[in-house]
Amino acid sequence: MFRLAHLSDIHLGPLPELSYRELASKRITGYINWQRNRKRAMFGDTLLRLVADMKAQRPDHVAVTGDLVNLASKQEIIGARLWLEDLGKPDFVSVVPGNHDAYVPGALKRAYREWHPYMLGDHGLGAEAKHFPYLRVRGPVAIIGTSSAEATAPFFATGSFKRGQALRTAKLLTEAKARGLFRVVMIHHPPISGAAAWSKRLIGKQFFSKVIHDAGAELVLHGHTHLDTIYWLTGPDGEKVPVVGVPSASQNAGSDKPPSRYNLFEIEGGPGHWSLTQRERGLKLDGSGIDWIRERQLLSDGTAVNAHPREDAKPAGEASLDETGHLSG
Repeated sequence: MFRLAHLSDIHLGPLPELSYRELASKRITGYINWQRNRKRAMFGDTLLRLVADMKAQRPDHVAVTGDLVNLASKQEIIGARLWLEDLGKPDFVSVVPGNHDAYVPGALKRAYREWHPYMLGDHGLGAEAKHFPYLRVRGPVAIIGTSSAEATAPFFATGSFKRGQALRTAKLLTEAKARGLFRVVMIHHPPISGAAAWSKRLIGKQFFSKVIHDAGAELVLHGHTHLDTIYWLTGPDGEKVPVVGVPSASQNAGSDKPPSRYNLFEIEGGPGHWSLTQRERGLKLDGSGIDWIRERQLLSDGTAVNAHPREDAKPAGEASLDETGHLSG
């Protein structure tokens, strides 16, 4: 059995002191949002507690789907590298960037440099925009990291998945299938119509759904929405591919978003007979401690079979995406 942990939307705090020059940009809107909202909802020891709990579960690998920082200042990006080094060695942790990591022009290049070992494929590819996606093979699992991160105008948090990256992703998925591997695709923005507000959507999600339709995958992981969701995309033989989101790892209890959580996926079996179980663990709604939230088996017919659901768990949104790109179910 292979155990894959999934964290997202770290939003490391507190914010460092920023110069007037740094604030004379889109960062001013994010700075105000942090002071008014996220400082209260996302700063404290919540992240430390969650990571300690995750490590105690002894996963075989950790996937981090973006938004490690808030305003992508130099100090934050360096701080995120130190956080990653504490989380685990580069061969144990795979990262893809989010929109906050590309908050202003030039920030993403700095993140690539600082976090380079965590976004590097097995053959030395990755950690540059033109080199995404990257491929890492760990045991029976192929981890394919894609990038939807890009700098946007104020009040926008969109991402993009363009044709070139789509073609490269399809190639890696096809090669991984030929090797008999369980394929996991990482992306920050949910590649689903309607999963995020228009100003926060993924541009090019039709390319992503076509990649899955043509090449297939066994699991897609994303962040961005700070919600525990499951959607389904259709693979080449009509099988359903789960697209799973996770709440922010730093979210305190008591807000309108689910509190801090991570997913632990248990992968067993082999080609044509894979078994995928999602175990969701995180902060209780009252903030009193960390416990199991949900356990369910994700089946290729597009169903999630719950086992031992927790009374304090908020239900995940479930929907599917048909081949034309419309939500159903």
